[in-house]
Amino acid sequence: MPVSLFTHADMLEHRPGAGHPERPERLAAVMAALDDADGLDLQRREAREAEVAELERVHPSAFVQRIISASPTSGVRHLDADTALSPGTVRAARLAAGAVVEAVREAAAGKLTRAFCAVRPPGHHAEPDQAMGFCLFSSVAVAARAAQDAGLKRVAVIDFDVHHGNGTQAAFEADADLFLGSIHQSPLYPGTGAEGERGVGNIANATVPPHAARETWRHAFETRLITALDAFAPDLVLVSAGFDAHRRDPLAHQSLEAEDYAWATRAIVEAARASARGRVVSSLEGGYDLEALGRSAVAHVRALQED
Repeated sequence: MPVSLFTHADMLEHRPGAGHPERPERLAAVMAALDDADGLDLQRREAREAEVAELERVHPSAFVQRIISASPTSGVRHLDADTALSPGTVRAARLAAGAVVEAVREAAAGKLTRAFCAVRPPGHHAEPDQAMGFCLFSSVAVAARAAQDAGLKRVAVIDFDVHHGNGTQAAFEADADLFLGSIHQSPLYPGTGAEGERGVGNIANATVPPHAARETWRHAFETRLITALDAFAPDLVLVSAGFDAHRRDPLAHQSLEAEDYAWATRAIVEAARASARGRVVSSLEGGYDLEALGRSAVAHVRALQED
């Protein structure tokens, strides 16, 4: 099965400063790994910027305008210790959100079944009224609302980034037609995502301790996230695909290998077949070791294209 690949070279122009983990080389590493991989069936698409009205389905208008207005004409402007703007950042963030929005609209229209959005900056930490954790706009949450606008009522997100998807949870937790399943290391930034946080019954958090065995991670993923995803029976599954639970990643302490991401992706696809006609749209989140990031992204996309 072909996988639609949404990306844009202008996302490389988000430059948060020397030494910042969320550097342009991340996206370059993903694209190089996909280009070099044999046997991938990719339909390449150029991302578009998310419209302000699309962002405002999740973020208040005043917040969106504040981020846009904060864009510097030169240098770097810090919103907090982790989150910085360069002259190309706001366009990159709008391209990142727009890529996922366009992918879900095409999925709703029957024009694609699987998509991977190779984007940056990530989005899953951006809360409706707060940029944080390298993230400006909650791209996957914005896309979930776009999917609903396009007629897909029940939308699920599976987030396997090593950090909790607090922004997605904040956007979803009061809407029973949206589901978030997040597996993440605890304790770790941002300190949210306890298993008792359940929203209106639509949030499933699975926590794993530092240095957990791969088997422990897989068990939690399968029993807490996939079981809840099956019960939710979505019309579309979105994936917040962070690859920073890999054993090589410098920002966390997990033990995964690329093949664990392939295994998790197959489980997501199987669940999507049951209720969502196999429709899965994935968006890149974290992953900060370039070699591990490239290998993991290829393993993920290979699993997405399995029929």
